[in-house]
Amino acid sequence: MSGSRQARPPAPANRPPLPSQDGRTCVVTGSTSGLGRETALALAQAGAHVVLAARSEEKIEQTRTAITRQVPGARLDSLVADLADLASVRHAAGRAARLGAIDVLVNNAGVMATPRTRTVDGLDLQMATNHFGPFLLTGLLLPQLVASGRGRVVNVSSAMHHLARSAPLGDPRGAHGRYRRWPVYAQTKLANLLMMFELDRRCREAGLPVEALAAHPGYAATHLLSYGQTMRASGPLSSILDATARATAQSATAGALPILMAATADLPGGTFCGPDGFQELRGGPTVVRPSRLARDSSAQRALWELSERTVGLAWP
Repeated sequence: MSGSRQARPPAPANRPPLPSQDGRTCVVTGSTSGLGRETALALAQAGAHVVLAARSEEKIEQTRTAITRQVPGARLDSLVADLADLASVRHAAGRAARLGAIDVLVNNAGVMATPRTRTVDGLDLQMATNHFGPFLLTGLLLPQLVASGRGRVVNVSSAMHHLARSAPLGDPRGAHGRYRRWPVYAQTKLANLLMMFELDRRCREAGLPVEALAAHPGYAATHLLSYGQTMRASGPLSSILDATARATAQSATAGALPILMAATADLPGGTFCGPDGFQELRGGPTVVRPSRLARDSSAQRALWELSERTVGLAWP
């Protein structure tokens, strides 16, 4: 953790200042690039103790250095976790105990439209990274979220959840014929919302001081698309795809605004935030409406129970 606090730098011109986050601990997964990095930076600028969670310790340290350069005196911690590996998630949650109470958990890490790949747990890579890993991490960190007195979980979804025709309720380790990477991605983003609604409902019914919200960034320029298509961090095709995204999409800074709104604004549990522009592709942050399927309470409950069996954790 870094040293003494210094004067807080102003927010960038294209990002309004956040409410003070002094005294709050915020865990951000996928914090070393794109939306996660912008979210972590903004929370640090607002005074939060930010825990940079990602699968690469080297990239976490690079991000820590970059944020400290912009926010001298930023309070930063590291948490190595590969959300595609359930054992790694459990190990990370064990090490997170040293953090004490957690005020905000931003489940941002994810992959997009990757080829069919099985994880060490026999799960589809997209479903494991985007849903099952975050589901397990959230469950394991729940006592620390409760200890904050008003914990908040923010699941980062996508407008593409509207394209999902059904909830992902099949055998998560079974074979399902021809693999269609984009429909699977849409289902994982639907799963983010189904989990959010069910988590918020269960916490209310159990009397736990934890609320769940969700957000989507619209069409934002991140490395997510190029990585999904190439499975490489760099290379000629990655460069072309990244350049195309930068030319056609809003910035990652703008894309992070709905996530920051969900993490810090005075909103009730069950709120979904996104851009206010045409078809929610870009614009300022606002409250948006999820698909009808995302609001299906039977699908919410069924996915929760399936997820508990899959990760081996019944909660809350």
